[in-house]
This record gives sequence, structure tokens and C-alpha cells, in this order.
Amino acid sequence: MTETTIPRVILVTGANGQLGNELRVLAPMHPGLQFHFTDVGELDITSEPAVMAMVERIRPLVIINCAAYTAVDRAEQDEEKATLLNGTAPGILARVAGETGALLIHVSTDYIFDGRACTPYAEDHPVAPNSAYGRSKLSGELQVMAHAKQAIILRTSWLYSSFGHNFVKTMMKSGRERGHLRVVFDQAGSPTYARDLADAILQIIESGQSVQGTEVYHYANEGVASWYDFALAIMEISGIPCTVSPILTKEYPLPATRPAYSVFDKAKIKERYGIAIPYWRESLKRCMALLVTSDK
Repeated sequence: MTETTIPRVILVTGANGQLGNELRVLAPMHPGLQFHFTDVGELDITSEPAVMAMVERIRPLVIINCAAYTAVDRAEQDEEKATLLNGTAPGILARVAGETGALLIHVSTDYIFDGRACTPYAEDHPVAPNSAYGRSKLSGELQVMAHAKQAIILRTSWLYSSFGHNFVKTMMKSGRERGHLRVVFDQAGSPTYARDLADAILQIIESGQSVQGTEVYHYANEGVASWYDFALAIMEISGIPCTVSPILTKEYPLPATRPAYSVFDKAKIKERYGIAIPYWRESLKRCMALLVTSDK
């Protein structure tokens, strides 16, 4: 008699975003996991009855919350909606996960820090968001910490992908349309390929390690760059004949304040889960190979 393996069910929210789409790409490589991909059309994560009904029906082992309000500048005038999606909804997911025994993996951001550090941020560094978006994401972290029985908060930064809207695609489009771009050089961080982050999340799940309470980890690609360095690399790798000049943040004012420094200390996630993190330029090359191919 053949033993039947029961697949481990994974519920993904915000599945039409950059990270959610990368999880879709990687899902077939994890045959022991059964994915339920949902976005706002399938699941309203701001409704606790709706979330509970979904979770009771599919009984997930893990809930991966990729859903977020990510319009950083618009959030300055729409903080209530940003907080609903980024703060209230994670609290709902945390409560439902706790009541049904699921692990919640919640994705957060570098914007919960003020960006005034000069050495990489460890997970226990004091938080001090300086934008509506940052405050809404911190609210989500606090909600998860308050209500989850087992949860992982995974902070990341400067996310891009071949899916959705992001800096890489914007620079490629602008570079083709214009011969010269001006990009800020006094903000430093680590460009992060969403596929690498998705892979790290799946490695965490596949590790089978138990989680008690809420654990916080930092994940971004290795290395440090300014937005100017990032833009230069995009032009170089794509072969787009566009020059890029460095400018100060004050020369390109935006409604929301960006952290001037967003570099993470990633020792904790490496040690706990044995995750090897790629260098940002190598990951950028992999992503841009997909983008260049899709443009042909």
C-alpha cells in the first residue's frame, strides 16, 4: 500500500504584486507545497470574517502576506487607507493564523527606520519611521507582534522584479526615451530582486523549523548602492545609451521622506536558516535578462 503524502498548504495574499508573482514562478519547484494564490479579487484581507472563512476552508500551514499599500508618496495624503492595508490587515491575518495554528510570514520594509544610521541596521535597532508609509508598515509589525502566536516579520528594501512597477523598469523606459537622467546619489541601500526574496521565504518554510512568538529578520541582496549606482548598472547591463548624472535628494523633492540609509545586517537570517544571499548586481543581471528578452 502506497503512503499518500498530504501537501502542505500555503496561502499567499497580494499574489498579483512583485513578490507574489515571483512566488508563482517558484511554486512548481516545491511539489510538496500546495499554493493558494489570492489577491483583492479573491480575498479581502481587511475583513476578518472573509479571512477566517478562507483559512478554515483551505487550512494553510503558512500564510505569506505579500499584500501592501506601496504608493509611498500617495500615502502622505491617504494614510488612513495605507494604515488599513499595511497595519490593520496584518493584525487580522495574525489573529486568524493564531486561532487556526498557521505560521504567518509578513513582509515589511526599511521605511520603519529613519535612515540616519551609518552602519547596517540589525533587527533590534530602534524604529523611527519618517513617512506615512513607514508609519503604516510599522503599525502592521506591531499588530503582528501583538496578535500572532507564531509569525516571521521579514523586512526588505528596494524591491524590484520583472513583474509590476519598479525602479528597474522605470529606468529602462526613461533611458530609452531620454538621453540623460538625473538620479539621487545620497541615499544608500541594497537593491533586492523579489525572486531572491521569494526563494528565501520558501527556504524558511521548507526548513520546517519551529517559530515561537514573532521573530524578525532582515533580507536584502548583498552589497550597497545609491540610486545613482543602481541606475548606472541598469544602463550598463541593458546596453541603453543613456547617461546618468548624480544629484542630491533636495534637488528631487518628493512628498514622502526616503530613508537616506537603508542597509541591513543580515547575519541573523543567514545563521538561522543557512540562506546564501546573492550580490545585488548579479541578481540584477538575472532579472534584466528576463526583461530584455520580453522586450524582443
